[in-house]
Amino acid sequence: MYKALYRKYRPQTFADVIGQPHITVTLKNEIKNNRIGHAYLFIGSRGTGKTTCAKIFAKAVNCFNSKDGDPCCDCDICKNMVNGEAMDIVELDAASNNSVNDIREICESAQFTPVKCKYRVYIIDEVHMLSQGAFNALLKTLEEPPAHVIFILATTEVHKVPATILSRCQRFEFHRISAEDIAYRLIYVAKCEGSDIKEDAALYIGRIADGAMRDALAILDKCISTDKNINLELVMKVLGLANIDYIFDLIQAIIDSKPEDALMLIDKLNMESKDMVRLCNELIGHFRNLMLIKTVSAPKKLILLPDNDYERLLDLSKHFSLPKVIGILDTLQESFERMSKGCNGRTEMEMSLVKLCCNKVDNNNLQLEQRLDKLESLIENMESTVSVKKNTKNLKENEKKEFNLNDKSDTIKSSESEGPTFSTQVNLEDLKKQAIKMQNWNEVLEILKNYSKTIAMAFKGSMAYISGDFVLIDAKNEVAFELLRKSAQRDKMRTAIKEVTGRLYKLGPYKPTIEDKDVDPLDALADIARNFGIKVNES
Repeated sequence: MYKALYRKYRPQTFADVIGQPHITVTLKNEIKNNRIGHAYLFIGSRGTGKTTCAKIFAKAVNCFNSKDGDPCCDCDICKNMVNGEAMDIVELDAASNNSVNDIREICESAQFTPVKCKYRVYIIDEVHMLSQGAFNALLKTLEEPPAHVIFILATTEVHKVPATILSRCQRFEFHRISAEDIAYRLIYVAKCEGSDIKEDAALYIGRIADGAMRDALAILDKCISTDKNINLELVMKVLGLANIDYIFDLIQAIIDSKPEDALMLIDKLNMESKDMVRLCNELIGHFRNLMLIKTVSAPKKLILLPDNDYERLLDLSKHFSLPKVIGILDTLQESFERMSKGCNGRTEMEMSLVKLCCNKVDNNNLQLEQRLDKLESLIENMESTVSVKKNTKNLKENEKKEFNLNDKSDTIKSSESEGPTFSTQVNLEDLKKQAIKMQNWNEVLEILKNYSKTIAMAFKGSMAYISGDFVLIDAKNEVAFELLRKSAQRDKMRTAIKEVTGRLYKLGPYKPTIEDKDVDPLDALADIARNFGIKVNES
C-alpha cells in the first residue's frame, strides 16, 4: 500500500524535526541528564510536530543505545516502535476515546511494569476533548504516577484543559513552522521522491500551509501525483487557486472603481473551476500585505512574495490609505465567513467586489470611509497648496523691512511677528500725538542685559514712549536700529518690555519733531531769520 509523504518522511530523531529547536534541545538534554519528568504537555497548532516529538521522546527514553539524547533507530525497541509493535507505548486519540472508562483503563494498566521497555509511555492526543469526568479520573494518576510511567499530552486548544491538569505537566509550546523551513524540507522530500520543485513553488506551499508541515507535505504529495516537475503554476492549478496576475487585476479593478472588470474576471475564474473561498482568502492575504506595507517600516520581512510581485504590490499600495485597506479587509472577512457557512461562493464574491468597487453602495461604513478619505486627501492637497503660496508671500514680505526703524517716512508697517496685521500703514505722527514717556525704560534695558549685552549697550541713553499698542524708541545710536532690524534681536527687546509692563507691544521709531526738542526760542528765531537771508550775530 502507498504511504502518504507525511507518514513516510515523519522524523525519527530530534535532529530531523524542523523548526522546533527550543523543544528538541530541551528534551534531548533531559534524556542525557536523566532528568525525565512524569508528565508533559505539548501545545501547538496542527502539523507542527507534537505527536512526532512525542513518539521520538518515547523511543529515546526506552532506547538502550541512545546517542546524545536521540534514539539509535537500530535496536529492537526502536524498530518495534516504528512498526507499531511496542506494547509499552500506548497512543490514545481523545477525540474518539474521551469517556471516563477509557481513562480508567489507562490508569489501571499503568500500574503494571513494562514488558520490554524501561518506561510505559502514554501519548494522549487532542487531550482537550476529554470529558470533565475523564479529566477527574486522570488527575490522581497524573499527580502521583508509578515510577515507570510517562504521560505525554498533546493539544491544539490548551484553554480547554483544566488548570489542575496544566499545573501537573511540563509545558512545551510548539511554534508555527516558517515558510522558509517548510520549503527547505519540501525540496529535500521532492528530491528523495525523484521530483524537482522550484524554490518559489516550495515557498508558496509553505505560505499556504500556514506553519503546518503535514499540510505542506500533503500538497506536495498531490503535486507529485500530477507532475514530477513542480512549478508555481502547477501548485496553483492543483490547489484550484487563481494566478497571481488575476489577483493583481482584481485589486486594480478596486482602485479604478470598475465593478464590470471585476465581475468579468470572476466569471473567467469560475469557468476555470477556481475555488471562490480560496480566492477570497487569497485577496485577504494580499490586502493584509498592503496593511503591513502601510504600517511597518520594513514590511518585506513579513511578506512572502517574489521580488517582482512585491514591487508590484508596493506600486499598488500608493493608491490605498490604511483606513481603506482595513475597511476592505473587513468586507472580505465577512464574505469569507458567509462562504464558510454554505452561502453561494460566486455570488458572495461578486457582491463583495461590487461593494468595494462602487462607493455609492452604502451597505456598510466602508464606502463612507472611502469617500471621507478622498475628501480628506483633497483638503490636505488644498492646504498644502495654500501653505506654499502663503510661505512664498511671507518670504517676499520678509525680504522687505517689516518696519524701517530709521526710515525718514512718516509711516511704519506692522508685521505678523509684531501682532495683528494692519490693513493700512500706521501714521507715525498720529502715534506721536498720543505718546506717553515710558518711565521704567531703564528697567527694560537692565533686563535686556540678561538677554543681550550688545543690544543693551547700543540703547544706552535712549528713551521710549508708549502709544497704544506701540513702544516708540528714541535712540541717537544708529547701531541700535540696525540690531532691531533682525527678528531675533527684536524679539528679545519685546520680551524684556513684556517682563516690565506685563504686555506685549509692537516696536517703532520715535523721530522727534521741532516741538519735541528742548529748543531755545532765540535759536528758533535765528533759524527763521536765516531762512529769509538775514545775517544773524551769533554772539
